[in-house]
Amino acid sequence: MSHQGLETLPFISEKRIAEVLEWTPLIDAMERAMIEYSAGRVEQPVRQMVPVPGHDAIIAAMPAVGEAMAVKVVTLYHDNAGTDIPTHQAVILVFDKENGSPLAVLDGRLITEMRTAAGSAAAARKLAPADPEIVTIMGSGLQARAHAEALAAVRPIGALRLWSRTESAGRALAEEIGATFLADPEEAARDADIIACTTSAKQPILNGAWIKPGAFVTAVGWNGHDGRELDDAAMANTVIVESTVAAHDQAGNIRGSGCEIFAEIGEIFSGAKAAPEGATIIYDSVGIAIMDVAAAKLAYDLVQG
Repeated sequence: MSHQGLETLPFISEKRIAEVLEWTPLIDAMERAMIEYSAGRVEQPVRQMVPVPGHDAIIAAMPAVGEAMAVKVVTLYHDNAGTDIPTHQAVILVFDKENGSPLAVLDGRLITEMRTAAGSAAAARKLAPADPEIVTIMGSGLQARAHAEALAAVRPIGALRLWSRTESAGRALAEEIGATFLADPEEAARDADIIACTTSAKQPILNGAWIKPGAFVTAVGWNGHDGRELDDAAMANTVIVESTVAAHDQAGNIRGSGCEIFAEIGEIFSGAKAAPEGATIIYDSVGIAIMDVAAAKLAYDLVQG
């Protein structure tokens, strides 16, 4: 049991987090956190979001208690896109679970970025084709880059494709990560074994007719309650989520399509449920608080040595 006075509460910077946080242990941490969540050993509310008057923006609170205890406070300002200020900014306060004492404040921007992609990679490690010949990234922002890195940590990638609604940004990122840029989304998606949708699109950018049978699709773009990345045909496949409650409340793909949720990913990881053999998998991710808690605790422990 420890006690950390507020006057000496440490702050762990993004730079320091980047020095210690690596994909494989983070992916493992996401899998454990999802198993704990679906087993009922995590306490957390659905993300609490408050709009910022006069801005295309929200502030959100995400507390959770599992193996560790923490709360993330995050802002999302869409108008920051293309500027030097990130669209997502966050801080995470980690507490001692035994006595409630605060242990540290962590910069949450990189943790949010990495835990999202690590969640997708953990699901892909379990459910995606073992030797994907083609991996497609749809989008050109931070999550597009992060998903290219995280997926490469769990699968050998043959050909890497990238599509973006903004061609200049898409071409630049494709060159940076060694992908082939394709201006047509259908051409980018056709025959892909893994597809990562990482956009803020409000209307579908991936049609079910383009998805290869047996492919793994992860959709992580923050589109709001009613925005969509995937059309109804795509959502008619085997849909897996982090949290059924959070997905019904906040996943536009699910709310808009009215699709059936097959399982939570924690149930798949634990073996409580198994995806049908050869199924086309849609992993629809909204991000839940226990992911941030697990990632922040991992970073905190690594910094402490």
